[in-house]
Amino acid sequence: MNTPENVELVAPCGMNCALCSSYLAAKTDVKSKGVKIPYCIGCRPRGKTCAFLKKRCQKLLNGEVNFCFECASFPCDNLKALDRGYRKRYRMSMIDNLKFIKESGMESFLASQRQVWKCDKCDGLICCHNGLCFNCDLEKLKEKKQKYRWDNQQ
Repeated sequence: MNTPENVELVAPCGMNCALCSSYLAAKTDVKSKGVKIPYCIGCRPRGKTCAFLKKRCQKLLNGEVNFCFECASFPCDNLKALDRGYRKRYRMSMIDNLKFIKESGMESFLASQRQVWKCDKCDGLICCHNGLCFNCDLEKLKEKKQKYRWDNQQ
């Protein structure tokens, strides 16, 4: 399901995989439409727990935490580094996502995500990696040289 309401698509690090270019590419099958982006069904559905942090975190590796905010070291240096990159390049913060989930709950977080990342044309989702809807902006995505950048980024 291509909605942020799918709890299984929220990774331990705070990434909402429903907004990821690789997830959206798989769900809309962009390869068959001429766009080369790797496919992914999300960290948790793949059984990877967290593609970004799992190999660097014993608590995630051992299943001691479900989300990074459950850890006494939250936010750890690895998460801070990941967050800095995502804030700079992709207009989202995994740390902010995790704080929101911790303070307001998953249901509120998912409702918020629906509003923040909603496509104005089709009510689908836009991608956090480039700001495009993989339904409405397919031609723009095809022409885009840097598929993991927003238009106004260097």
